[in-house]
Amino acid sequence: MKNILKIGLLLAVCMTAGCSEFLETPHYGRPTGWQTQADVDLAIAALYDFVSDEACAGRGHMWLECCSDNTVPGRAQAEAEQIRNFLMTPNNGRDAKTIWGFMYQNVAKANNIIKVVPTMQLGADYIRQTVGIGYFFRGLSMLWLAPWYGDNGPNGGIPIILETTEPVDMDSPRPASVLENYNQIISDMYTAGDMLPLFSQLPEDLYGYPHKAAAWAFGARAALYAAQYDNNYYNTVIDFCDKIMELTGADKRDLFDDNSAVPFAKLWRKENNFSSEYIFSMLGTGTRNSGSKYHGMGFNQDGYSIINTWGYFQPTLELWNAFENGDTRREATILRPGEHIQFVGRDVLFGGVTYDNISNRNRTWSVSSTTGMTFRKFMSPYEAADCIGKDVNSDGNFMSNTLATCIMRYADVLLMKAEALIWTKGESDAEAKQLLNRIRKRARLPEDSNATKEQLKNERRAELAGEFLPSRHIDVVRWGDAVRLYAQPTLGVTFTQGTVVDAPVTVSGTKEVNPPRSFDPRIHHVFPIPADAFAGTVHLKQNSGY
Repeated sequence: MKNILKIGLLLAVCMTAGCSEFLETPHYGRPTGWQTQADVDLAIAALYDFVSDEACAGRGHMWLECCSDNTVPGRAQAEAEQIRNFLMTPNNGRDAKTIWGFMYQNVAKANNIIKVVPTMQLGADYIRQTVGIGYFFRGLSMLWLAPWYGDNGPNGGIPIILETTEPVDMDSPRPASVLENYNQIISDMYTAGDMLPLFSQLPEDLYGYPHKAAAWAFGARAALYAAQYDNNYYNTVIDFCDKIMELTGADKRDLFDDNSAVPFAKLWRKENNFSSEYIFSMLGTGTRNSGSKYHGMGFNQDGYSIINTWGYFQPTLELWNAFENGDTRREATILRPGEHIQFVGRDVLFGGVTYDNISNRNRTWSVSSTTGMTFRKFMSPYEAADCIGKDVNSDGNFMSNTLATCIMRYADVLLMKAEALIWTKGESDAEAKQLLNRIRKRARLPEDSNATKEQLKNERRAELAGEFLPSRHIDVVRWGDAVRLYAQPTLGVTFTQGTVVDAPVTVSGTKEVNPPRSFDPRIHHVFPIPADAFAGTVHLKQNSGY
């Protein structure tokens, strides 16, 4: 991890110091500046540029995730409401518009590595790992885009650019089906899995680099999304998941459980960034603008003027109600009025009035969220009195921090395999029951799953709520549930707030936050391709209805 962040900082300095000609390599041709292993190390670090970008690893596709029944925009934002109400246009100004360009740039960087590194005079093991990294990031970049913009219907897939693609062929018609994209991603992840080391073989300063289990897990996710069009892809899901589940020794993956009452809450702490559950994350620090900025974006707006949190993405009452009584994931995920959280050394009574021993005054801990609730899940970096400049960037406009932004963990592997088993072998499958009960045990729930489709859907919802890349919206669309779910109003909570110190705060009722929405599955199963993507193209076509 230290090496990745150090190289990333060096890369930024290099670009500002006049090295941009070296780094801005011709797409898909040999970069003339690559002569040493140090040069290639910089090329690998360039694949991580998107992690420090606010659009990619801060807000980005989370604006699209606000279409789901889990999350709403927590602040008044006209363009965000257009997205949520399926009125988005190609010219929408929210950050999601820049991700298309970022990910195709990453494809170009990966293709250069795949094409050039094998021709260099470097060690065979180094070449093998580096080319595996190229395949991994090419597949991941396509997976970042394909579910949002491609289909197996009127629109087809999104452009596939490989290291063998000639410049004249780059602006080509879209593939007939997004399955071509998923097939390419699956192929890339199989290849990456063959070439990459095991996680246990990575030195600590390279933690955060891709490894075999990470490649297999993202291959499973691509196959999971492909299975909405062809159930045979569930077999590929199972194959990838089995590769991970069969790992042994230091590479054995498992759910983090320290036998405490609340292991799920403890999972979201920096000391567990690389726990047994780790598969792949975006890393960061609290001392400079490096790493994902996502975590503070789901917490109450303005951070009580202590440190800026942005309040953009807020949980719904529907999400709260999806958790069973006794599910320890609920309080670990969502903060409701009347509950406590530690924030920069303060004991915050959310929605209440307490005496602040640090500022030596009474303080009202207001609720800015449109739903009356906020996400607690990722707030551990903000707990300690000395966190600012240590675990959280002192500049609240950046919010990088020391908690890794997880985009794949072992629980998702178990859920993906359980879904594949239920959809292919039928409900009540014995192995699917066992997998879901492992999830339930860690949540401190009875191990009584019947492995029905509805139970799988709800376990996936509760387990992954609010996380950055596994999308609830994509899930409900691929399951065919979007029309029904989005026809319901979005709800939040009302509460009574005391006016004196330590007066009780209680949730008193519910309120409608957003009215029912009209989801047209012929159009809204994908989003409009951003207008900027069409610059210089002839063959790229916009998605139908936009």
